[in-house]
Amino acid sequence: MAGIRAVLAATAEIQTFHQDPKAPAACSRATLSASSREIISSRRWKNKFARSADRLGFNSFTDDRLRRIISAHGGFLEAGGLPAASLAAVAAAAIGGAAITAMAAGGFGGKRDAARAAVRRGMELFVENDVQGSVVEFDKALRLDPSQEPYLWQRGLSLYYLGRFQEAAEQFRKDVAVNPNDTEEAIWCFLSEAQLLGPQEARQQFLLVGQDPRPVMRAAMEVFKKAGDPNEILAAAAADFGRPSALFYANLYVGLYYESEGDQYKSKSYIVTAAQSPYGVRSGDYMAALARVHCQQRGWV
Repeated sequence: MAGIRAVLAATAEIQTFHQDPKAPAACSRATLSASSREIISSRRWKNKFARSADRLGFNSFTDDRLRRIISAHGGFLEAGGLPAASLAAVAAAAIGGAAITAMAAGGFGGKRDAARAAVRRGMELFVENDVQGSVVEFDKALRLDPSQEPYLWQRGLSLYYLGRFQEAAEQFRKDVAVNPNDTEEAIWCFLSEAQLLGPQEARQQFLLVGQDPRPVMRAAMEVFKKAGDPNEILAAAAADFGRPSALFYANLYVGLYYESEGDQYKSKSYIVTAAQSPYGVRSGDYMAALARVHCQQRGWV
Protein backbone atom coordinates (compact mmCIF):
# COMPACT_ATOMS: atom_id res chain seq x y z
CA MET A 1 0.00 0.00 0.00
CA ALA A 2 1.34 3.42 -0.96
CA GLY A 3 1.76 6.14 1.60
CA ILE A 4 3.31 9.41 2.66
CA ARG A 5 4.88 9.99 6.07
CA ALA A 6 4.87 13.64 7.10
CA VAL A 7 5.50 15.66 10.23
CA LEU A 8 2.70 17.84 11.59
CA ALA A 9 4.10 20.87 13.37
CA ALA A 10 0.67 21.82 14.68
CA THR A 11 0.15 18.60 16.64
CA ALA A 12 3.78 17.48 17.04
CA GLU A 13 3.02 14.11 15.52
CA ILE A 14 4.25 11.95 12.70
CA GLN A 15 1.25 10.98 10.58
CA THR A 16 1.52 8.19 8.05
CA PHE A 17 -1.16 8.47 5.37
CA HIS A 18 -2.15 5.44 3.31
CA GLN A 19 -3.97 5.80 0.03
CA ASP A 20 -6.18 2.96 -1.21
CA PRO A 21 -7.87 3.47 -4.61
CA LYS A 22 -11.07 1.96 -3.17
CA ALA A 23 -11.06 3.73 0.18
CA PRO A 24 -10.48 7.18 1.70
CA ALA A 25 -7.05 8.11 2.96
CA ALA A 26 -6.26 6.70 6.39
CA CYS A 27 -3.48 7.58 8.75
CA SER A 28 -1.56 6.29 11.73
CA ARG A 29 0.20 8.48 14.27
CA ALA A 30 3.37 8.46 16.34
CA THR A 31 4.37 11.14 18.83
CA LEU A 32 7.56 13.08 18.15
CA SER A 33 10.42 13.34 20.60
CA ALA A 34 10.68 16.60 22.54
CA SER A 35 13.78 17.70 20.61
CA SER A 36 12.16 17.05 17.23
CA ARG A 37 8.99 18.80 18.39
CA GLU A 38 11.00 21.92 19.25
CA ILE A 39 12.68 21.96 15.84
CA ILE A 40 9.53 21.61 13.76
CA SER A 41 7.01 23.57 15.80
CA SER A 42 7.87 26.83 14.05
CA ARG A 43 6.17 28.40 11.07
CA ARG A 44 9.59 28.65 9.45
CA TRP A 45 9.89 24.86 9.23
CA LYS A 46 6.46 24.50 7.64
CA ASN A 47 7.32 27.22 5.14
CA LYS A 48 10.59 25.46 4.28
CA PHE A 49 8.74 22.16 3.84
CA ALA A 50 6.18 23.69 1.50
CA ARG A 51 8.78 25.60 -0.51
CA SER A 52 11.02 22.56 -0.84
CA ALA A 53 8.12 20.46 -2.07
CA ASP A 54 7.01 23.14 -4.50
CA ARG A 55 10.57 23.64 -5.73
CA LEU A 56 11.33 20.01 -6.47
CA GLY A 57 7.85 18.82 -7.43
CA PHE A 58 5.65 16.09 -6.03
CA ASN A 59 7.02 13.61 -8.54
CA SER A 60 10.35 14.00 -6.74
CA PHE A 61 9.10 13.33 -3.21
CA THR A 62 11.15 10.13 -3.10
CA ASP A 63 14.21 11.89 -4.46
CA ASP A 64 17.16 11.90 -2.06
CA ARG A 65 17.74 15.62 -2.59
CA LEU A 66 14.32 16.42 -1.13
CA ARG A 67 14.90 14.00 1.76
CA ARG A 68 18.11 15.87 2.63
CA ILE A 69 16.37 19.24 2.52
CA ILE A 70 13.55 18.05 4.76
CA SER A 71 16.00 16.35 7.13
CA ALA A 72 18.12 19.49 7.38
CA HIS A 73 15.09 21.32 8.75
CA GLY A 74 14.18 18.67 11.31
CA GLY A 75 11.53 16.87 9.28
CA PHE A 76 10.82 13.44 7.96
CA LEU A 77 9.23 12.34 4.72
CA GLU A 78 8.57 9.01 3.09
CA ALA A 79 6.39 8.38 0.05
CA GLY A 80 5.91 5.81 -2.64
CA GLY A 81 3.51 4.82 -5.36
CA LEU A 82 0.98 7.62 -5.05
CA PRO A 83 -0.13 9.45 -8.19
CA ALA A 84 1.00 13.06 -8.11
CA ALA A 85 -2.51 14.48 -7.69
CA SER A 86 -3.34 12.10 -4.82
CA LEU A 87 -0.03 12.82 -3.14
CA ALA A 88 -0.67 16.54 -3.42
CA ALA A 89 -4.10 16.22 -1.85
CA VAL A 90 -2.80 14.09 1.00
CA ALA A 91 0.14 16.39 1.67
CA ALA A 92 -2.07 19.47 1.60
CA ALA A 93 -4.41 17.85 4.12
CA ALA A 94 -1.48 16.70 6.24
CA ILE A 95 0.45 19.93 6.69
CA GLY A 96 -1.87 22.62 5.42
CA GLY A 97 0.90 24.27 3.43
CA ALA A 98 -0.43 27.14 1.33
CA ALA A 99 2.16 26.57 -1.39
CA ILE A 100 1.28 22.88 -1.58
CA THR A 101 -2.46 23.55 -1.67
CA ALA A 102 -2.02 26.05 -4.48
CA MET A 103 0.20 23.66 -6.37
CA ALA A 104 -2.33 20.83 -6.06
CA ALA A 105 -4.98 23.08 -7.59
CA GLY A 106 -2.69 24.25 -10.35
CA GLY A 107 -1.90 20.93 -11.96
CA PHE A 108 1.34 19.13 -12.69
CA GLY A 109 1.87 19.22 -16.42
CA GLY A 110 3.28 21.47 -19.11
CA LYS A 111 4.97 24.71 -18.15
CA ARG A 112 4.82 24.16 -14.39
CA ASP A 113 6.72 20.87 -14.61
CA ALA A 114 9.20 22.47 -17.01
CA ALA A 115 9.68 25.38 -14.60
CA ARG A 116 10.44 23.05 -11.70
CA ALA A 117 12.88 21.16 -13.89
CA ALA A 118 14.62 24.43 -14.73
CA VAL A 119 14.91 25.29 -11.02
CA ARG A 120 16.44 21.90 -10.29
CA ARG A 121 18.90 22.35 -13.15
CA GLY A 122 19.76 25.84 -11.93
CA MET A 123 20.52 24.47 -8.47
CA GLU A 124 22.70 21.74 -9.95
CA LEU A 125 24.66 24.27 -12.03
CA PHE A 126 25.20 26.51 -9.01
CA VAL A 127 26.57 23.59 -7.00
CA GLU A 128 28.96 22.96 -9.92
CA ASN A 129 30.11 26.64 -9.70
CA ASP A 130 28.40 27.57 -12.97
CA VAL A 131 26.73 30.62 -11.45
CA GLN A 132 25.90 32.30 -14.77
CA GLY A 133 24.34 29.08 -16.06
CA SER A 134 22.26 28.78 -12.91
CA VAL A 135 20.73 32.23 -13.46
CA VAL A 136 19.87 31.31 -17.05
CA GLU A 137 17.90 28.33 -15.73
CA PHE A 138 16.25 30.27 -12.90
CA ASP A 139 15.17 32.97 -15.36
CA LYS A 140 13.83 30.27 -17.65
CA ALA A 141 11.75 28.95 -14.75
CA LEU A 142 10.30 32.42 -14.18
CA ARG A 143 9.34 32.77 -17.84
CA LEU A 144 7.58 29.42 -17.69
CA ASP A 145 5.89 30.02 -14.33
CA PRO A 146 6.01 33.64 -13.07
CA SER A 147 4.26 32.61 -9.83
CA GLN A 148 7.60 31.07 -8.73
CA GLU A 149 9.28 34.48 -8.41
CA PRO A 150 8.76 35.22 -4.70
CA TYR A 151 10.01 31.74 -3.76
CA LEU A 152 13.16 31.63 -5.87
CA TRP A 153 15.74 32.50 -3.21
CA GLN A 154 18.36 30.43 -5.05
CA ARG A 155 18.22 32.96 -7.86
CA GLY A 156 19.03 35.73 -5.37
CA LEU A 157 22.12 33.89 -4.21
CA SER A 158 23.32 33.42 -7.78
CA LEU A 159 22.71 37.08 -8.61
CA TYR A 160 24.80 38.07 -5.59
CA TYR A 161 27.79 36.12 -6.89
CA LEU A 162 27.40 37.67 -10.33
CA GLY A 163 27.64 41.12 -8.75
CA ARG A 164 24.03 41.95 -9.69
CA PHE A 165 23.35 43.22 -6.19
CA GLN A 166 20.26 45.33 -6.86
CA GLU A 167 18.48 42.42 -8.54
CA ALA A 168 19.60 40.10 -5.74
CA ALA A 169 18.20 42.44 -3.08
CA GLU A 170 14.90 42.71 -4.97
CA GLN A 171 14.67 38.92 -5.14
CA PHE A 172 15.23 38.53 -1.40
CA ARG A 173 12.74 41.27 -0.56
CA LYS A 174 10.07 39.57 -2.63
CA ASP A 175 10.75 36.29 -0.88
CA VAL A 176 10.59 37.77 2.62
CA ALA A 177 7.29 39.43 1.68
CA VAL A 178 5.70 35.97 1.37
CA ASN A 179 7.88 34.23 3.96
CA PRO A 180 8.27 36.79 6.76
CA ASN A 181 10.17 34.44 9.08
CA ASP A 182 13.21 33.79 6.93
CA THR A 183 16.25 35.13 8.76
CA GLU A 184 18.74 34.05 6.11
CA GLU A 185 17.05 35.88 3.27
CA ALA A 186 16.83 39.06 5.34
CA ILE A 187 20.58 38.78 5.92
CA TRP A 188 21.26 38.13 2.24
CA CYS A 189 19.19 41.16 1.32
CA PHE A 190 21.39 43.20 3.67
CA LEU A 191 24.55 41.64 2.18
CA SER A 192 23.41 42.64 -1.31
CA GLU A 193 22.49 46.18 -0.32
CA ALA A 194 25.71 46.60 1.70
CA GLN A 195 27.63 46.13 -1.55
CA LEU A 196 25.61 48.97 -3.10
CA LEU A 197 25.17 51.37 -0.20
CA GLY A 198 27.73 50.39 2.39
CA PRO A 199 26.83 48.47 5.56
CA GLN A 200 25.75 51.45 7.65
CA GLU A 201 23.18 52.70 5.16
CA ALA A 202 22.04 49.15 4.34
CA ARG A 203 21.25 48.62 8.03
CA GLN A 204 18.79 51.48 7.90
CA GLN A 205 16.54 49.37 5.68
CA PHE A 206 17.16 45.97 7.26
CA LEU A 207 14.19 43.65 6.76
CA LEU A 208 12.33 42.67 9.91
CA VAL A 209 11.49 38.97 10.22
CA GLY A 210 10.22 36.58 12.86
CA GLN A 211 12.44 34.75 15.32
CA ASP A 212 14.53 31.93 13.88
CA PRO A 213 14.37 28.66 15.89
CA ARG A 214 18.14 28.18 15.49
CA PRO A 215 20.26 29.93 18.14
CA VAL A 216 23.08 30.53 15.64
CA MET A 217 20.81 32.34 13.20
CA ARG A 218 19.16 34.37 15.96
CA ALA A 219 22.62 35.54 17.00
CA ALA A 220 23.59 36.21 13.37
CA MET A 221 20.49 38.32 12.85
CA GLU A 222 21.33 40.52 15.82
CA VAL A 223 24.97 40.91 14.80
CA PHE A 224 24.17 41.84 11.20
CA LYS A 225 21.32 44.15 12.15
CA LYS A 226 23.16 46.02 14.90
CA ALA A 227 26.80 45.78 13.74
CA GLY A 228 27.52 43.63 16.76
CA ASP A 229 30.42 41.37 17.69
CA PRO A 230 30.69 38.36 15.31
CA ASN A 231 32.06 36.31 18.21
CA GLU A 232 28.50 36.20 19.53
CA ILE A 233 27.58 34.02 16.54
CA LEU A 234 30.41 31.61 17.34
CA ALA A 235 29.38 31.56 21.00
CA ALA A 236 25.83 30.63 20.01
CA ALA A 237 27.21 27.72 17.98
CA ALA A 238 29.30 26.52 20.91
CA ALA A 239 26.21 26.53 23.12
CA ASP A 240 24.25 24.61 20.47
CA PHE A 241 26.80 21.80 20.21
CA GLY A 242 24.12 19.14 19.66
CA ARG A 243 23.19 20.50 16.23
CA PRO A 244 25.71 19.34 13.55
CA SER A 245 25.04 22.34 11.34
CA ALA A 246 25.57 24.98 14.06
CA LEU A 247 29.32 25.50 13.69
CA PHE A 248 29.11 25.44 9.89
CA TYR A 249 26.47 28.18 9.82
CA ALA A 250 28.35 30.20 12.44
CA ASN A 251 31.56 30.22 10.40
CA LEU A 252 29.70 30.91 7.16
CA TYR A 253 27.81 33.90 8.50
CA VAL A 254 30.77 35.32 10.43
CA GLY A 255 32.68 35.19 7.14
CA LEU A 256 29.81 36.86 5.30
CA TYR A 257 29.64 39.55 7.98
CA TYR A 258 33.30 40.39 7.40
CA GLU A 259 32.67 40.45 3.64
CA SER A 260 29.96 43.07 4.19
CA GLU A 261 32.53 45.11 6.12
CA GLY A 262 35.11 44.77 3.34
CA ASP A 263 37.53 42.59 5.35
CA GLN A 264 38.37 39.86 2.85
CA TYR A 265 41.18 38.41 4.99
CA LYS A 266 38.88 37.53 7.88
CA SER A 267 36.06 36.59 5.53
CA LYS A 268 38.29 34.05 3.81
CA SER A 269 39.39 32.47 7.09
CA TYR A 270 35.86 31.76 8.29
CA ILE A 271 34.20 30.76 5.01
CA VAL A 272 37.02 28.38 4.06
CA THR A 273 36.65 26.84 7.54
CA ALA A 274 32.90 26.41 6.91
CA ALA A 275 33.42 24.88 3.47
CA GLN A 276 36.01 22.40 4.74
CA SER A 277 34.06 21.37 7.86
CA PRO A 278 32.47 17.89 8.03
CA TYR A 279 29.02 19.43 7.59
CA GLY A 280 30.25 21.56 4.71
CA VAL A 281 31.72 18.56 2.93
CA ARG A 282 29.14 15.85 3.58
CA SER A 283 25.73 17.32 4.43
CA GLY A 284 24.28 17.94 0.96
CA ASP A 285 22.88 21.25 2.28
CA TYR A 286 22.59 23.86 -0.49
CA MET A 287 24.30 26.38 1.80
CA ALA A 288 27.23 24.01 2.20
CA ALA A 289 27.56 24.07 -1.58
CA LEU A 290 27.30 27.86 -1.41
CA ALA A 291 30.29 28.02 0.94
CA ARG A 292 32.36 26.05 -1.58
CA VAL A 293 31.12 28.19 -4.48
CA HIS A 294 31.95 31.33 -2.50
CA CYS A 295 35.55 30.14 -2.11
CA GLN A 296 35.79 29.32 -5.81
CA GLN A 297 34.26 32.63 -6.89
CA ARG A 298 36.69 34.55 -4.71
CA GLY A 299 39.68 32.57 -6.00
CA TRP A 300 40.51 31.11 -2.59
CA VAL A 301 40.79 27.51 -3.78
